[in-house]
Amino acid sequence: MGHWLERNVIEPGKLPLLLALTAFVLTFVITRVVTRLIRAGKGPFDNVTAGEVHIHHVVPGVILTVSGGFGAVAGGRHGFGSALSAVLFGMGAGLVLDEFALILHLDDVYWTEAGRKSVEMVVLTAALVGLLLVGFTPFGVNDLSEDELENRASVAANVAVNFLFSLIALSKGKTRIAVFGVIVPVVALIGSLRLARPDSPWARRFYRRRPRARARATLRAYHHDRRWSGPRRAVQDWLGGKPDPTPPRP
Repeated sequence: MGHWLERNVIEPGKLPLLLALTAFVLTFVITRVVTRLIRAGKGPFDNVTAGEVHIHHVVPGVILTVSGGFGAVAGGRHGFGSALSAVLFGMGAGLVLDEFALILHLDDVYWTEAGRKSVEMVVLTAALVGLLLVGFTPFGVNDLSEDELENRASVAANVAVNFLFSLIALSKGKTRIAVFGVIVPVVALIGSLRLARPDSPWARRFYRRRPRARARATLRAYHHDRRWSGPRRAVQDWLGGKPDPTPPRP
């Protein structure tokens, strides 16, 4: 483990990335534990307020992210300053993305169904940073030889084609596949070849006069959501807590 850490993390200068990822994950976990205790009325914790204004933790998150980001830009990849900036940035990003749904909806939806977007964004971000940390390079150019690296046209074509696959997957409503496909080219290719989700821009544009394709897409999406919605909801509840029940309509 120590040899792997030295060769793959410390020597390439990825220690700040490891520190940022660790701080990001720990901050999210601790924040969710504290907010769930506050919600349950347990422990010594309470909401932070300034008068009648509730201070959401996205506020210190922004401050930490900005401080760590500028600190990283001002410093190098080595030394205590770089490590400290990475930790501050990771902590700030964890606080900000834990309230991603609030930023998206401009409303306090933390404990609602819409608030699940925050958990999804945190998990997705941690997974992508983890892929970068263990050796993947965006757009799949990490395995190129020195001769191929000198051929910039080849590299540019590789990047453009894979990015195109990711865009196609995104237009088909496969957001997670599109994002991961930026890192792992095969994933983007598979996402671009599969049927689009029925509510996606691709389906509205290309399935409009193809009833069979539209029916197949609808059926496949139904089976996929039915198969995975339960496990996905269980994981989200375990990570972020169960949302408040939706009040009945009058």
